[in-house]
Amino acid sequence: MASTRAAIRYAKAILDMADTIGVANEVSSDMALIASTVNGNEELNTFIQNPTITVEVKENALQAIFADVNGVTKGLFHLLFENKRFEILEGIALEYNKLYDEMNGVEVAHVTTAIPMDIDLKAKVAAKIATFSDKKVTIENTVDPSIIGGFIIRIGDKQYNASIANRLQVLKRELSN
Repeated sequence: MASTRAAIRYAKAILDMADTIGVANEVSSDMALIASTVNGNEELNTFIQNPTITVEVKENALQAIFADVNGVTKGLFHLLFENKRFEILEGIALEYNKLYDEMNGVEVAHVTTAIPMDIDLKAKVAAKIATFSDKKVTIENTVDPSIIGGFIIRIGDKQYNASIANRLQVLKRELSN
């Protein structure tokens, strides 16, 4: 889901509130749960996006589904009820976690490999990431067989391409000149 400006504003406000009262970590866990649940459950996503369902029903359902979440998160549900903005809930959750990671000096490294990463490849990737960033880094692995082998690391706007497909493209360009 693409984040909207409104989702970013809500996420910033919730993070500020949660950080002020010292529950930012708990709310981060709640937001990760919400994002994965909404993204992984097509019925729930359709329910939230459906404009014919009243906001009262949506708030009650979310309060029941996520009954164990922090009070700040429950407050978000009520705020979305008041403003009739439940359709951006997943975007808010995703943006909150991005902002939370940024606040704590954590970056996400998107690593594309031809096969799922094993221990040796994770060690190589971690060593290469250390040259890119001095922050704490979490690795998100995406499998793409079209790169043939090796890996591609993307952290923010930096990219390192050590894939076999890239090396073959470079070789092809050199030979055609």
